[in-house]
Amino acid sequence: MTNLSPLSALIPGQTATVQALHVDSGFQFRLNALGFRIGKTIELVRVAPFNGPFHIKLGNTDVMLRQQDAEMIEVIM
Repeated sequence: MTNLSPLSALIPGQTATVQALHVDSGFQFRLNALGFRIGKTIELVRVAPFNGPFHIKLGNTDVMLRQQDAEMIEVIM
């Protein structure tokens, strides 16, 4: 059974697969350039304290995302 949730619901060390990007087209273009594509496996490395950014690993690429941006990315755990 698949569990759909926002990327912000992951805990450090957990992996998931990108299911949907609920962002405007300009930001979606930027996310695609960084490697966020539907079907891509990602790993949450860590979350900075005090509602800081999310450190995400996409293959060999490390990306930092704000919490509000991570909430707009839907993943399957």
